Amino acid sequence: MKARFVTMLALALGAACATQSSTESIAIADSGPRPIRSSRPSTEVLGQELTSLQFHVTQENGTEAPFENAYHDHKAPGIYVDITTGQPLFSSKDKFDSGTGWPSFVRPIAKDVLVEKTDREHGMIRVEVRSKIGDAHLGHVFDDGPKPTGLRYCINSASLRFIPADKLAEQGYKQYAPLFAKP
Repeated sequence: MKARFVTMLALALGAACATQSSTESIAIADSGPRPIRSSRPSTEVLGQELTSLQFHVTQENGTEAPFENAYHDHKAPGIYVDITTGQPLFSSKDKFDSGTGWPSFVRPIAKDVLVEKTDREHGMIRVEVRSKIGDAHLGHVFDDGPKPTGLRYCINSASLRFIPADKLAEQGYKQYAPLFAKP
């Protein structure tokens, strides 16, 4: 019951907090390879590279509108990486429809790619999820997800870039191709 209340409150807050239009979010068809960074770019660099929505979400702990974002209903095979560094974060194999309007995952692609912090904003206690390398705000993790983990990583599309399974090697992520190999 408590988890459902938190989800509903988060939906309301997301709708209220989102000020940029969804057309400013990330395009699903990406433009091609980008360098994978080993550290967080400067705020100045991010201000030049990101849209205002991407910057607001990742650098100012913002939230995009539910159901009006690039990946909430995205079903293609591939991986989702940090928009600021290219660090791999989630696999489409762990994505599920949570009904919340944001992309949701049962687990990260590896155990050490995320940092969790207590978030006491908006009169509630939640667990914020940030990328380890870029320190980008991604969203929150809740304990109302499906098996096998029981977790729901509720992530803003604006913090992610999608790499299609058939483009992994081409874009520098060939080590993840076996996740999508046909048996």
